[in-house]
Amino acid sequence: MKATSTLQTQPSGRLCWANWNAIGTAIRIVVTDATQLEAARAMLEDDLAVLDMSCSRFRADSELIQLEASAGRPAKVSPVLAGAVRAALRGARLTDGDVDPTLGHAMEAIGYDRDFVLVQARQSRPQAAKMRVSVSRAASWRQIELNEAAGLLTVPVGVRLDLGATAKAWAADRSAQRIARVLSCGVLVSLGGDIAIAGDLPPGGWSVRVQDVTGDPLEPTTGPADVISIREGGLATSSTRARRWERGGDVMHHILDPRTGWPAESVWRTVSVAAGSALDANIASTAAIIRGHRATGWLAKLGLPARLVAVDGSVKTVAGWPKEVRS
Repeated sequence: MKATSTLQTQPSGRLCWANWNAIGTAIRIVVTDATQLEAARAMLEDDLAVLDMSCSRFRADSELIQLEASAGRPAKVSPVLAGAVRAALRGARLTDGDVDPTLGHAMEAIGYDRDFVLVQARQSRPQAAKMRVSVSRAASWRQIELNEAAGLLTVPVGVRLDLGATAKAWAADRSAQRIARVLSCGVLVSLGGDIAIAGDLPPGGWSVRVQDVTGDPLEPTTGPADVISIREGGLATSSTRARRWERGGDVMHHILDPRTGWPAESVWRTVSVAAGSALDANIASTAAIIRGHRATGWLAKLGLPARLVAVDGSVKTVAGWPKEVRS
């Protein structure tokens, strides 16, 4: 999963937040009512625990992995897994397959077969000679059949789903809306940098710092960064810098081109997109990395405000990406 945008907290004293790590990434929740922080965190922790048990490809006991025993046949699935698959298929449809949920085995072939902390630890061992990983495709995402009303999902034989980033962004939207509704306060949920907001706005909106790799928003940044204000929807950042490792002498990152099963060629090292939801922002930012030079025209045509950082660090903005603001 991706991890890139970070929150710039406001000094007014109205906002209260908590940070921790879960589902293999950095978690941050911010609320406009300090008395509700403990309850908000508990709700988010519960949501993430269910998400992990439903959608993780790193747990042998997860619902997603257990689903493979029924490959090729309709299987009963939980509402959470069904919702995450729906989100992933939305990403595939909107991007003509550039955001593809059938790349689980391809991810494993390039070495992303466990929690990323463990992937990094493994690369510190002596490396084998440089080699090219061979990846074969088993089936198309169009062969996945989801009947959400009946709670039935059919995954083709030989496919391992990687719901990854879309599930995380969908979960951020879902949790933010639930927390705001139940606790009657403003809330920002950041799951590895996929940011969703709901409920009351702080004065001036939510200030967010966008940069290459997630970090403490109170610490100085390295590399180009912007602080912007968002008032609705969601924000996501995809980066080839956030999750990198070596395998067989090759430098890998976690955003795969579905046509090759190989890390996408790096034209942009970071793409940030604002949209009506964290899910749609995530879909667009991921596809932009894969589309390379074609991304700017595509984002502009869709009217999605975006900030693209080239490999050399130069920054391009499209579709009314806001000017930097400071709280």
